[in-house]
Amino acid sequence: MSNNMSSDEILKAVFPLLNGPDLASCMSVCKHWQQIAQDDYFWKCLCAKKWPSTCKNPSPPVTYHKLFKTFYKREHRRTLLPPRISLNDLEFYIDIWADDEILFSQVIQGPALRKGMWTPPPGICDTLKFHLEGPEYKMTLPVDPKFAVPYTQTVSVSVLVSRKDTNKVACIINKSMFDYIDRSAYRALAFDYLVFSPIYPFVSGIRAWISLLFMEHGEEGIIDVFGVEMDFCDAANSEDEVLWLLDMLDWK
Repeated sequence: MSNNMSSDEILKAVFPLLNGPDLASCMSVCKHWQQIAQDDYFWKCLCAKKWPSTCKNPSPPVTYHKLFKTFYKREHRRTLLPPRISLNDLEFYIDIWADDEILFSQVIQGPALRKGMWTPPPGICDTLKFHLEGPEYKMTLPVDPKFAVPYTQTVSVSVLVSRKDTNKVACIINKSMFDYIDRSAYRALAFDYLVFSPIYPFVSGIRAWISLLFMEHGEEGIIDVFGVEMDFCDAANSEDEVLWLLDMLDWK
């Protein structure tokens, strides 16, 4: 490179070689660098690599700088507005059967399911302990008294939820079977797809998961269930996200 090049010429030779984040960082060095880096030619070069067709329009609707800044790295997680409902507004109706015999049937107030409200009993396996202490948002409750289930029995679950603010009910899980038992993690799992209000026609394929948390029974082939876990980790991983998801259900 010639020693006779001015500083501006050097910058204009280097800037086209930079990637987007580095060029954006150069704009914060000083006002002079910012003025040079704002040249839309540099940003057109970047857009040409990522979206070549955008450079075929002789009169683009926005500057290439704005185009790149807006769509290069879309924000995946946006700040949620406060949900319109709270756990205090909700009651959960949980029923668990073995074949046609009811094993567990309770009305659970929403706050009782809040993450961290229940401490699992001592003696559970490390794998299950690490799972329950993990960062994912899980709604858990104790089963008291515990119940025993033979592996040979078909166990199913239904979960309804009611809103105290509107006196409406929605279905979360409709008689789904615990058809997968993870003996290494001491969990039996069932799921169902959530049914959303018709005003959300493009929301689908989101599952509600429910697990039986168990310990080994004294007899072979039997588990002792001591807790229930429910989560919506397909789409919701915080209390506010769960509440927004529940608010979108098809309430009747």
